Amino acid sequence: MKEKKAKLDGGKLLQISGAVFWAFFGVRKQSDLELDASTLTPAQVIIGGIVGAALFVGSLMLLVSLVTS
Repeated sequence: MKEKKAKLDGGKLLQISGAVFWAFFGVRKQSDLELDASTLTPAQVIIGGIVGAALFVGSLMLLVSLVTS
């Protein structure tokens, strides 16, 4: 039982990042959306979105600085 719980906790980060990535991309299967809605909390999605947006903006800033230098 503990192995299953540990596997679910470890996979949750991947589930959050996958949900945020596909939300940024704008494409998501209905079955995956329903799974995310039933297993993820709004706080997890919000924090994942903020981290994803920060990484996206940071990578764009790095790309622009590399191109312009």
